[in-house]
Amino acid sequence: DLEWISKVRVNTQAVLKRAQHIQGQKIPKKQWQAAWLLKAVTCIDLTTLAGDDTPSNVHRLCLKAIQPVRYDLLKKIDMHDKGVTTAAVCVYPSRVADAFKSLKAANSSIPVASVATGFPAGQTPLETRLQEVRMAVADGATEIDIVINRMLALTGQWEAMYDEIRQFREACGDAHMKTILAIGELGTFTNVYKASLLAMMAGSDFIKTSTGKEAVNATYPVAIVMVRAIRDYYLCTGHKVGFKPAGGIRTAQEALVWLTLIKEELGNDWLCPVLFRLGASSLLADIERQIYHHVTSQYPAYHELPMA
Repeated sequence: DLEWISKVRVNTQAVLKRAQHIQGQKIPKKQWQAAWLLKAVTCIDLTTLAGDDTPSNVHRLCLKAIQPVRYDLLKKIDMHDKGVTTAAVCVYPSRVADAFKSLKAANSSIPVASVATGFPAGQTPLETRLQEVRMAVADGATEIDIVINRMLALTGQWEAMYDEIRQFREACGDAHMKTILAIGELGTFTNVYKASLLAMMAGSDFIKTSTGKEAVNATYPVAIVMVRAIRDYYLCTGHKVGFKPAGGIRTAQEALVWLTLIKEELGNDWLCPVLFRLGASSLLADIERQIYHHVTSQYPAYHELPMA
């Protein structure tokens, strides 16, 4: 619907004011905070996207995803048998087979997510990007995080961008498709809103803020714009699309703000792994530290907690 997209205008000051309000909200304490943090754990896409990824550190990541918080800590708060795992493991396409093998060997149903389509820049030829999606799916990925071609968004070629995303959607087959907007490179809130709408129209199951490789990644004002687009799209079509902030989310405190934002803007229906994910690599370590503190009233040294 190009007419809908062409009419979009975003009130920047209103967005900034709303984001400031969300950040100023009181966060829960004590057992309520522990409960919210465990909810955050179940929404994490535990990620490694480093140049030195190896089968062994992917294997370690998978084991951490299966047991994200130390068993003895969960037992103290009676959560050891509630199936607390991360939502997915996210890796490069070349490491999908390693992750799939590790999770299968551990008899785990945690999905493998893979970035694709020339991540993070999306500047490789279209056929190469499509082939990357197909290969990741063939190796066992059931979730694909694609990146949009920012050039098409910045030059207003919305129809061409729609056609590309549709082709990625077909290449994904039954796999869930998360579309990364790389908001730090889109220039304006209006472009972010337009790209969000377009990605949803093209069949995205999720829209995601960033690759984590841009100078600006997940910020609360941009999240407001994206979740408002999700809400408008839902009110118009009845179809619920998920949201995934990623990049620079490192502390338990930030995770609580993100959960608050989703609860206030989209409601409780979105507070689950089916519709909300946190893309993170170091966030889990801080959440586990806070759970440790809740149970023992003291903070652990980092070597006391298993690495991700």
